[in-house]
Amino acid sequence: MTGFISICFVVLMVVGMPIGFVLGTTGLAAMLRMDMTSILQIVPQRYFAGVDMFTLMAMPFFILAGEIMNKSGITGRLVKFANVLVGHLRGGLAHANILASVFFAGITGAAVSDTAAIGSMLIPAMVEEGYDKDFSAAVTASSSIIGPTIPPSNIMVIYGAFMQVSIAGLFLAGVVPGLLVAAALMILTARISKKRGYPVGERRATMKEIAVAFKEAFIALLMPAIILGGILSGIFTPTEAAAVAVAYALFIGFFVYRNLKLKDMWPIVMKMARTTGVVFLVIAAASILGWVLTIEQIPEKVATFMLSVSTNKWVVMGM
Repeated sequence: MTGFISICFVVLMVVGMPIGFVLGTTGLAAMLRMDMTSILQIVPQRYFAGVDMFTLMAMPFFILAGEIMNKSGITGRLVKFANVLVGHLRGGLAHANILASVFFAGITGAAVSDTAAIGSMLIPAMVEEGYDKDFSAAVTASSSIIGPTIPPSNIMVIYGAFMQVSIAGLFLAGVVPGLLVAAALMILTARISKKRGYPVGERRATMKEIAVAFKEAFIALLMPAIILGGILSGIFTPTEAAAVAVAYALFIGFFVYRNLKLKDMWPIVMKMARTTGVVFLVIAAASILGWVLTIEQIPEKVATFMLSVSTNKWVVMGM
C-alpha cells in the first residue's frame, strides 16, 4: 500500500493536478484499493472533521486583515520607511525589499500576499535602477518566506490547531528566526550587490525624513504588537486576535488613511474567500489521506524500516 500511495501521489503531481485534488484523489484511490464499503460515509466525515476546528477560524480573518491593509495603501508606506532606513547602502532597493517584507510579515502572515504586494511595487523599480531581473525576482521570492515566520502566521495557526500546540507560543517563537532570516538575506544581498556593482543610494536619509516615514507607517507597524501582546497577555485568544486585526485594519483604512471605500470591500472579501477555500480544501483533503495512512499504519512501518537501517540519529535525520 505504501508503494501504491507513493506512485499515485507522484504521478498526479507530475501531471499538474492541484495539490488539494492530489491529496484527496490519492486518499480515495487508496480507500478503493482497500475495498472499503463505506466510502460515501467516510469521505464526507473526514472532509468535515479536517476543518472542524475553532482555531482555524483565525486564518480567514488574518487573510482578510492583510488584504484590507494592502488595499489601504500601507504597502507604499512600509516600502518608503524601509527605503529611508537602508536605501543609502549598495543594493539599497534590494535591502529595502527584504526589510519591507519583515514589516509586511507582521500584517499578513502569508508569503503570497507579501510577494504580490511588495513585488509588484519594487521589482519594476529595481529593474529600472539597473538590477538584474532574475536578482530582483529572487530577492522578492526569498524574502517572502519571512511572512509565514513572523507572527501573525497562517501556517502557525494551522500547525497549532492540528498538533495541539500553543499558537501564542508559536507566534512568539517565530520572531527571532524571522529576523535572523532577514539578516542573513541582507548579508548575502550586500555581497552580491558589491560583486555585481549594483547602485548605491545617493545619500543617507536625514533624521527628519526617517521620522516622517516612521510616522506614516507607525499605525500599521503597531498591528503585530497589538496581536502578539494581546495573545500573550491573555486579553484575547488567537481567533479573537484575528477578529481584532480585521477591526483594526478597517479602522485604519476608513478613518486614518482614508484610502478604503465601501465599494472596495466586496473584491477584498471575495479574494479572502477564494484563498481560504483553497487552503481549507487542502486541509480537508489531507485529512482523508492522513486517515488512510493511519489505518494502514504506514508511519509506523516507515519508522521501523528507518530504525532497521540505523539507530544513529544523524543517519535517521539524513534519511
